[in-house]
Amino acid sequence: MSSTELELPTLGYGAANVGNLFRELSDDEAWAVLEAAWDSGIRYYDTAPHYGLGLSEKRLGAFLQTKPRDEFVLSTKAGRLLRPNPDHDGGLDTDNDFHVPDDLRRVWDFSEAGIRASIAESQERLGIERIDLLYLHDPERHDLDLALAEAFPALETVRDEGLVGAIGVGSMVSDALTRSVREADLNLIMVAGRYTLLEQPAAAEVLPACAERETGIVAASVFNSGLLAQSEPRRDGRYEYGQLPEELWERLVRIAAICKDHDVPLPAAAIQFPLQSGVVRSVVVGGSRPAQLRQNAEYAALQIPADLWAQLADEGLIPA
Repeated sequence: MSSTELELPTLGYGAANVGNLFRELSDDEAWAVLEAAWDSGIRYYDTAPHYGLGLSEKRLGAFLQTKPRDEFVLSTKAGRLLRPNPDHDGGLDTDNDFHVPDDLRRVWDFSEAGIRASIAESQERLGIERIDLLYLHDPERHDLDLALAEAFPALETVRDEGLVGAIGVGSMVSDALTRSVREADLNLIMVAGRYTLLEQPAAAEVLPACAERETGIVAASVFNSGLLAQSEPRRDGRYEYGQLPEELWERLVRIAAICKDHDVPLPAAAIQFPLQSGVVRSVVVGGSRPAQLRQNAEYAALQIPADLWAQLADEGLIPA
């Protein structure tokens, strides 16, 4: 399935932070973040019911309702329905890193009825009817075989009906992404943290499968949990929610040194690296402060010399 029918801007905003990921934002703070993204020229916005138990969709939708609908691309996700949590006792959803009341719970549902319900509920939270792109969210965390048997055919059906413009899958597991591309008829996939300046496991099978099937890629989590978000790496940085292995630390230090030699900020190289591949259509970055959004947009527009990529490839740090 060709992804060219949906024109994706090369830089997008991943709206998990306005769902209170890691820390609470007021409505005004969230609005300021989204305003900074828009004013910086960002015109692709990605959200999910999972992000803040619907809060991200509500805040993003309220903001985007003030903008001309044809001027932005909107994606959300399906696979988990939000239902009342009978065990809610005033606590927060911090087990999932979201600082919101856990009065709702996530319920996996890969049936066609579940996918349709997810779309309708996202439309209601967003206050926006047209969803340009719908991803199946982390299907391997539930049942990838069931997703291939039920959820992806359902996505294809709602796309054929025009209920959504394009369909895909979002995951941080390369095997799940590869199977999904090969066994379903997808427009795009969101690759989270598996094709970054620091490490590229998706280059082995995911990218070739996408090239073969003409499936586009949206690269997310390109800062590797923040490791690439500053020009001077920190040894105590987190990696996959744990300690950074020594081998990756040495790799990170070398990449940072090469960027410095070429007068390129490490985060700028991190944002632009995935786009060096012909199958990557867009890079989605998050951010919980307006200054971060403005800075990321500047990094995305920075001219990076070809010599930087050549040296990184020569030293085996990125694919040739």
